[in-house]
Amino acid sequence: MNRKFVALGSGLAFLGVAFGAFGTHALRDRLSSSALQIWQTAVQYQLIHAVALVLVGLISDHANPRAIRACGLLFFYGVIVFSGSLYLLALTGRKWLGAITPLGGLCFLSAWAILAWSMSRPARTS
Repeated sequence: MNRKFVALGSGLAFLGVAFGAFGTHALRDRLSSSALQIWQTAVQYQLIHAVALVLVGLISDHANPRAIRACGLLFFYGVIVFSGSLYLLALTGRKWLGAITPLGGLCFLSAWAILAWSMSRPARTS
């Protein structure tokens, strides 16, 4: 088990729940409905990929270590770039931040593809 990825994923999940509650309660009257929708999209993707990061850590003993490391890092950086840019976009209204978001999405897609490839390979023997 890769404890670092489990810890990172758990931390991101904690923050995702906190940001979700913050958006619902503290930002409800401060942001437009469009900005709140952007905020909730950021929370949703953060939570999904936080759980994915935990799972990557849990299955790390059953897959190629280099692939698992790449997956974990891509999920982590994907959350930072994808969700982070959306949080900032929702709070600031700076439209140029939307141009950064797809880079985080590319991190997510790459991580999922590497995970699928890695897990389709024969199990390594210890």
